Amino acid sequence: MFGSKFLACRVLGLSLGLCFPWLAHAGSFAKGADVSWVDQEEASGYKFYNNSGIATDPFVLLKNVGVNAIRLRVWVNPSGGWNNGSDVLYKAKRAAAQGQRIMIDFHYSDTWADPGHQTKPSAWSSHTYSQLSTDVYNHTYGTLKYLKDNGIAVSWVQVGNEINGGMLWPEGKTSNFSQLAGLINSGYNATKAVYPNASVVLHLANGYNNKTFRSFFDAARSAGAKWDVIGMSFYPPVSNWADYSASLAKNMSDMIARYGKPVMVCEIGMDWTRASTAKSMVSDVVSKVQALGRNGLGVFYWEPEAYPGWQGYTMGATDAHGKLTSAMDPL
Repeated sequence: MFGSKFLACRVLGLSLGLCFPWLAHAGSFAKGADVSWVDQEEASGYKFYNNSGIATDPFVLLKNVGVNAIRLRVWVNPSGGWNNGSDVLYKAKRAAAQGQRIMIDFHYSDTWADPGHQTKPSAWSSHTYSQLSTDVYNHTYGTLKYLKDNGIAVSWVQVGNEINGGMLWPEGKTSNFSQLAGLINSGYNATKAVYPNASVVLHLANGYNNKTFRSFFDAARSAGAKWDVIGMSFYPPVSNWADYSASLAKNMSDMIARYGKPVMVCEIGMDWTRASTAKSMVSDVVSKVQALGRNGLGVFYWEPEAYPGWQGYTMGATDAHGKLTSAMDPL
C-alpha cells in the first residue's frame, strides 16, 4: 500500500517527505500492518521476496514500502503458542529493529475474538466477574511488563478486539455494560501502569456503521469506561467500496465530535486478487484519515504478508510467489 518508486527515492538520496508527502508525517501518522501470522508462516516454510526475487525479512519489505507501525495480537494460552507473550516479543523485536512503532491487540481469549466470538480463555472459564476483572488486569499488565522489560516500547494498546458485542462472554456482554466497562477499565488501568503514555484503543468492526458506534460509545461513556482512541475495522465490498468509505469518513468525524477522541483504522483489507482496487481504496481511506489532522492517527492493513489462502484467508497483499502486491505500493 504503501515499491519500486520508494526505492528509487532512496537511491536518489531524496527526502522521503519530498517523494511521498505522507511520509513527512511518519513520526505521527501510522502507516501500519498487522503481521501476527508472519513467523507462523515462516515456520511452515513460507518465504517473502523483494521485487528482484531475493528472499527478504518481511519486516524490511514492509518498511521499504513505508510501513512505520506494526500491530500484534495477543492470545492468552493459544494452541501451539502462536500469539502468546514470547511469540509477540519475538515479532515486536523484529519490528523495533526496523524502527516501527508497535500496537498490542489483546483478544482476551485463547483464540480469535471478533463480533461473533468472544470466548473466555479456558483457564478463566469458571471465574466470577470479579475474578475476570483481575484476570484482565494481570494478563494485560504481565504481558506489557514482559515486553517493556525486554526493551519494547508500545505506542498503542487495544483492550479487546472488535468488541461490538462486548468481550469475555457472557459476563462482559454489552447487555451488561457496567460489567463490560469494568473489564475495559481493568485493561486500561493495567496499560497505564506499565506504559503511561501508550494510547488505549477500543476497537469495533464495521467502521462505516455510525449507528453501531454511537450505540456502543454512548453506553461506554455512560458506564464510565475509559479509552483514548476509537478504533475501527474496514473491509468494504469491491463493487462499491467508495460508498462505504464515504460512510466511514462521516462516522469518523462524528466520533471525534461526539466523544472528543481521535480515531484510527486498525484493520483494512480487500481480496488479494483485486490489488489495484485495494490500493485505490486504501489510498482513499488514508487521505480521509489524514484529513482529520491530529484526530486521525493511522491506518493498518490486516495481515498483508498472508499468502493467498493461508488458513483460509484471501485478503492479504502477498501473491503466490511471496511478493507484495501493488496494494502495498507507496501512495
